[in-house]
Amino acid sequence: MKLFYSRLAVLLTAAAVVAVPAAAWAGKKNDTLTYVSDSEPENISPYHNNLREGVIIGRHVFDNLIYRDPATGKYGPQLATEWSWVDDTTLDLTIRKGVVFHNGDPLTADDVVWTLNYVVSPDSKVITKQNVDWIKSAEKTGDDRVRIHLVGPFPAAIEYLAGPVVIYPKAYFEKVGIDGFAKAPVGSGPYRITSAEAGKTVTMEKNTKYWDGSPLGKPSIGKLIFRVMPDAETRLAELMTGGVDWIWRVPKDQAQQLSAVPNITVLSAETMRVGFLQFDAVGRTPASEPLKDVRVRQAIAYAIDRKSMLDNLVGSGGRVMNSACFIDQFGCSDKGVPVYDYNPAKAKALLAEAGYAQGFKTELYAYRDRELAEAMIGYLRAVGIQANLNFMKYAAIREMNRSGKVAINFQTWGSFSVMDVSAFTGVWFKGDADDMSRDADVQKLTKTADTTVDTDKRVKLYADALKLIADKEYLMPMFSYPANYAFTSDLVFTGQPDELPRFYMAKWK
Repeated sequence: MKLFYSRLAVLLTAAAVVAVPAAAWAGKKNDTLTYVSDSEPENISPYHNNLREGVIIGRHVFDNLIYRDPATGKYGPQLATEWSWVDDTTLDLTIRKGVVFHNGDPLTADDVVWTLNYVVSPDSKVITKQNVDWIKSAEKTGDDRVRIHLVGPFPAAIEYLAGPVVIYPKAYFEKVGIDGFAKAPVGSGPYRITSAEAGKTVTMEKNTKYWDGSPLGKPSIGKLIFRVMPDAETRLAELMTGGVDWIWRVPKDQAQQLSAVPNITVLSAETMRVGFLQFDAVGRTPASEPLKDVRVRQAIAYAIDRKSMLDNLVGSGGRVMNSACFIDQFGCSDKGVPVYDYNPAKAKALLAEAGYAQGFKTELYAYRDRELAEAMIGYLRAVGIQANLNFMKYAAIREMNRSGKVAINFQTWGSFSVMDVSAFTGVWFKGDADDMSRDADVQKLTKTADTTVDTDKRVKLYADALKLIADKEYLMPMFSYPANYAFTSDLVFTGQPDELPRFYMAKWK
């Protein structure tokens, strides 16, 4: 305990040094919830970002057509008051009247049709195409009626309409373009963005004209300020001195220490986010050459003690994962999937069989959780694999990976909070730019599973795909991430497994 309070004193001193003018406006007194994270959203436009920070902002600023209750998983009306399937590839929706965008423009069926057609056009440059590539086109069939034509059967369509698919204002977007929209986005959600400074901060204010009856409810807190703060010690110090109100991704040891600090609440809960290693099984770079051999990829899986990392570095609340998905997603299963328990002796034997008894050198890329990446490098070194760490921003690694320049990629994925296996497995194994294995059999299974209406057949196809992925060890699942939140005790906040902090539901005590 003496050590903790000694460290606390250091952090309090640090806080005095790093405090910024914006910090003075945090807290209940000013009705301003200031929250921070270690990463910046790549773009405030939800379709042009796939970092969690951007997803969170998007859920506060934009509305979905359909609402999924996070507690029950049931779907209900949001911008669409009702919907019905005409056939397996045609969906009709009735658009709610009386909703206005933040700039005062009414939200109509025209905005819905334009948005859906825009995001599937080549000019849109959507980052995560799998979120929308099931849409063929949309058309207006009445003043408040929209028909969505699907590329093919896609049973998870409703889930996506309740998640990553949001609605933009047609007239405003066409006027300002994607660059202008990224700087000053306009949505119809419970909060509106009043200012945004790339890489630093985003300010949101309560939408006082938010529509009555929204399942999200009317927000209570007047202003939200998001700040980018890469250093964990600085985030902790700011929280303890009142500079910020809410932080997350708190390391296990700090979370334990903070639980003893007055006026701070600590909350831990499992999330859908899964950490994993993705291997260049095609051998697109010199550093990837050994990874073409399945025995080498399996050796890496046996070399890393996932359970120990989870227990000692990540913390309670997470689970070791054995399949390339989050275990609670529809279609995710680990039955019949090989389990690669920690076994360095077996790892060395497999390396020797593959002709690498003396080990080899390679490159490992990571964008977050440096301590976890370094731990994995330590485990690999113990069996003879010398992996050099390249720690970079996510967008840079993503583009390098898509260009075939990454050997081993330490990724995390929250599936855009979509509770369907297509949002995880399909992203990495359908032959798209993010597919590092390019296995035709896996691609066929995942594509067929994504478009199969028969539930039992769909589950079986996913199970076959997941077993094949694990047999070949194209992707090494690590564990689900628990989220350690720490926030001022003045705040009433509840965490959700989908890793979406819903500040529009939060309030001051």
